[in-house]
Amino acid sequence: MPQFNPRDITWLGFNARVLQEAMDETVPLHLRIRFLGIFSNNLDEFFRVRVAGLKRALELKEKLAVDTFFERPQKILDKINKIVIAQQEDFDKTWKKIQEEMAEQKIFIKTPKKLTEKQKDFARKYFDEEVESNVIPILLHDNVPLPYLREKSLYLGIAMRRKDWQYTTKFAIIEVPAKSNGRFVILPTENNDETDIMLLEDVIAFNLPHIFSYFGYDEFKANAFKVTKDAEFDLDNDIRTSYAEKIEKGIKSRRKGKPTRFVFDKDMDKSLVEFLIKKLDLSKKDSIIPGQKIHNFRHFMDFPDVFKEYKKPIERTSFPHPEFDNQDRITDVITKKDVLLTFPYHTFNHVIDLLREAAMDPDVKSIQLTAYRLASNSKIVNALINAVRNGKEVTVMLELRARFDEEANLEWKERLELDGVKVLVGLPNKKVHAKLCVIKKRVNNKTIQYGFVSTGNLNEKTAKIYVDHLLMTSNRAIMADINKVFNLFRKPKLDPVVELKSCKNLLTCPQFMRDKIVWHIDKEIEEAKAGRKSEIIIKVNSLSDKGLIKKLYDAAEAGVTIKMIVRGIYCAIEQKTFKKKIHAISIVDEYLEHARVMYFYNKGSEDIYISSADWMTRNLDYRIEAAAKITNKSLKKELKDLLELQLKGNVKARILDENLSNKYVKNDKKPFRSQIETYNFLKKKAVENNEQ
Repeated sequence: MPQFNPRDITWLGFNARVLQEAMDETVPLHLRIRFLGIFSNNLDEFFRVRVAGLKRALELKEKLAVDTFFERPQKILDKINKIVIAQQEDFDKTWKKIQEEMAEQKIFIKTPKKLTEKQKDFARKYFDEEVESNVIPILLHDNVPLPYLREKSLYLGIAMRRKDWQYTTKFAIIEVPAKSNGRFVILPTENNDETDIMLLEDVIAFNLPHIFSYFGYDEFKANAFKVTKDAEFDLDNDIRTSYAEKIEKGIKSRRKGKPTRFVFDKDMDKSLVEFLIKKLDLSKKDSIIPGQKIHNFRHFMDFPDVFKEYKKPIERTSFPHPEFDNQDRITDVITKKDVLLTFPYHTFNHVIDLLREAAMDPDVKSIQLTAYRLASNSKIVNALINAVRNGKEVTVMLELRARFDEEANLEWKERLELDGVKVLVGLPNKKVHAKLCVIKKRVNNKTIQYGFVSTGNLNEKTAKIYVDHLLMTSNRAIMADINKVFNLFRKPKLDPVVELKSCKNLLTCPQFMRDKIVWHIDKEIEEAKAGRKSEIIIKVNSLSDKGLIKKLYDAAEAGVTIKMIVRGIYCAIEQKTFKKKIHAISIVDEYLEHARVMYFYNKGSEDIYISSADWMTRNLDYRIEAAAKITNKSLKKELKDLLELQLKGNVKARILDENLSNKYVKNDKKPFRSQIETYNFLKKKAVENNEQ
């Protein structure tokens, strides 16, 4: 029987790699703090989605649950708790070490007890002027239900008493208004070389005697806590409500989600802890985690820029693609040849410029694109609205179910429609995750079509830190297929499998991408069995689909060379029956590896695709995804070279093994950091092109 690692356990393995980056003393200090923030944010999402799903699965029949989760849910939950507690210990040690290093640079996080008189005056004044209006204290009572607790928020749990009245302790909670005021307050200092930072919750704690002055309490104990809840929601079946209204209702129903984790300061008043556990209806089976003083560490992803010693290396900056560096219009270039952009090495501005050009071009008649996650101040949206104002027909397929962006996307829907953009909102049971754009223009009675296929979102903010590929093309066959996909979006009641069947150049999900991948793997198996060269290279964020993993096992048994670059979930396990071991690595570095690429040797024709889909059942069977085959010889070579660069990495690459040990790739070759080498490779190409 083939073996698999449970998806959720391997995901914790990925988060451990993020924590490794925070622990790595060669990583600049501000980035280590950011990695702690990412680790914390990831863990929140994990408890909101995955742990919540496992808890719901406890009610399923055992066989069904094991088929879905690869192991009994309770067994996985027990493992999760064990791993999370161990990781929390590493996290706490790392944060302590980082604070020591911050102190060496004279950067301190001040608690109320360590404030100078001048800082105390500042903390009182700052609270009065900036914070107090955003603070609503809530007194807790035995016979009154706990108020609604926002799961992304941080709370102060407060125990109050009077010194001369020993037996009565009153409890209260205050939501820390980090969204309104920011989490970090820079304090005045006597010494110009020193930077003192105070956390907002400490500013509030310092001012508690003032907040509760009319109650007569003179002893206060305030400690932070947070609650993580089940983030799933069901869409109602009321035919009288629109799809957008159903999403809106679903977001509101999240508020009622059952708590999945309660994290609190281990120094919190014991009776207050017991009170909150009781009120939250938590049991021993739930994740009740005493931790350090600071929670909601995700805010630390935006820690203030106070590190004087850091200078951003040139290898962490973006540059123009050489094809667009000679001031030609982007449209003029891509109607003649395909261009492959690799972010964040190439600037994302080229995508924005393409849409801006289309908005102003009098010959352009229409723009159609998909949107999953947009930047909060989206230049993409601005370009599309300008296009409408210039008389173009603009259609956006906006996925309202993009997890945790549902609210933002509802707001985008409203704004786009207000400005005249036609907004499509998806298919009943299929998320739209494909990244597609087609622009049509009419010149001399002839229709010209061009656009792009991407592995990442149209989001200029994440494009600065996510590694993705985007193919700009006017390939007629690809454009014809993108149009077919948009026709499906316009008629959401149609069966996607029937409608997408005629796509010849785009690999699409559901079904067809899976079929083609299986076909390719079978071809490589045939070649290996015949004693000829066979090779597969796959780069994805996640590998958890049992069907495709079994197919890879078949290939490894036949002796196919398989190399994998998987950032996150990796459920495959080396089997004794393999003729050739699967070589699998994960790269975690300053940029987030987000691109999906598939390479098959195919008798020397070297078929290579860029894709929006991970190798997960949800992507392959329950989403609309798209992959484009790269046909241009030089672009094929470029993509293959980029994959090889990553496979050579021995600085930030970790070995993916069945024990999830996250050992770094070590060899006797000189240090090779693949993200830096990718920059050097693409920059050299740009320079050489400009010199020609």
